[in-house]
Amino acid sequence: MSGLINVEITPELAVRLASAYATTLRKGTTVVTGRDVSRGARTLKRAVISALTASAINVQDLEACPLPVARFETSREDCAGGIYIRTTLGDPQGVDVMFLDASGADLSLAAQRKLERVYGRQEYRRAFPGEIAELNYPPRIVETYTRDLLRRVDIGGVREAGLKIVLDSAGGTASLVLPMLLGQVGVEVLTRNNGLDEANPTETLAERMRDLQRLGELVSSSRAAFGVRFDPVGDRISLVDENGELIGDDRALLVMLDLVAAERRGGRVALPVTTTRVAEQVCRFHGVRVEWTSTSQDVLTKAVARPDVIFAGDGRGGFLMPEFSTTVDGIAAFVRLVGLVARTRLTLSQIDRRIPEAHLLRRSVPTPWAAKGSVMRHVVEAAGDRTIDTTDGVRVVEDDGRWVLVLPDPAEAVTHLWAEGPDADGAQTLLEEWASVVERVDS
Repeated sequence: MSGLINVEITPELAVRLASAYATTLRKGTTVVTGRDVSRGARTLKRAVISALTASAINVQDLEACPLPVARFETSREDCAGGIYIRTTLGDPQGVDVMFLDASGADLSLAAQRKLERVYGRQEYRRAFPGEIAELNYPPRIVETYTRDLLRRVDIGGVREAGLKIVLDSAGGTASLVLPMLLGQVGVEVLTRNNGLDEANPTETLAERMRDLQRLGELVSSSRAAFGVRFDPVGDRISLVDENGELIGDDRALLVMLDLVAAERRGGRVALPVTTTRVAEQVCRFHGVRVEWTSTSQDVLTKAVARPDVIFAGDGRGGFLMPEFSTTVDGIAAFVRLVGLVARTRLTLSQIDRRIPEAHLLRRSVPTPWAAKGSVMRHVVEAAGDRTIDTTDGVRVVEDDGRWVLVLPDPAEAVTHLWAEGPDADGAQTLLEEWASVVERVDS
């Protein structure tokens, strides 16, 4: 749940949400709580903890910590779930209340609906005086996370490669883990913003691009192998190559995919249907198969849990490393990348250049809520005899291989479109054609 802090998301609302969540769990179970560095998240987390313990749910409070650490601790301990509170990305006045399941993943749609029903009825469980639960602060969580990460993710050859890397923690919670982690990885590191910045718990797009440009300048001037910038909660990463050039999220997914597939030479990768089909070419070259999933985070998480899946990514800087975790983890992705680059002995720009260029365009079309069903029916009718894929939304495939995906947004009154073609003009023509199909329904 997201909203303006102290306007839409108040401590009173946090109490009701946490009480509803607690009511869906058995008495005496344990829930992990965590937050980013902001004062707003700290205030709301205290309200959440009070509601949980008052509902007979024990709490393991991690205080300020990276989101991947909260997910890791939730899945490792005998916990029924977790709650993490962070500032909304790009909006310093907004806050997100995230509910996690027992594996540390975001709640499934079915669990969300169950939570919504309890919240709507306002039938919250209250503990008897002797059932008031405990609040604990588990010790050495960073040490445990670091130890398990380095034990499960292959960092062979890193010390011999003598890599130099530039890291930007964005003033966020990743800085709580990186010092201990880097001391054991065996790389030379230059760091930026490696401290908790309570006054700036999130970043706007302009601030992110500014800091990525500065990161690129540091990488090129220091002759580093590459640069990595974490988001404020350590969940996602952005990459800069050895020349200081930003590798966009779409290309970063292909670079990571190419590295993992080249090393593993088998298995499957899970990717959302919005990913460029260049990914199929990369996987086919290395003998790896692609499993296309919906854009829902919990579906991607379930796909990664299967034994033959070796990698997954969401195309927005989020990477999943099944050997360590089935959830998005920017810190684990960074460690995996260091090992891959050290062993391949290629630079990121060389890897990027050997991957075919993709021409994938995106557009969002305003769509009233009441018209979304009509839009999807109209798209299916307009597709005619073309091949249709309904893994998520409606993907229409042309005879020449071009494709367009029409997908209603679950939270906003818009419909998203993705179109890919052999060149930019072909993709643009296809995008405009189907955008007009969507727009005609509303008119």
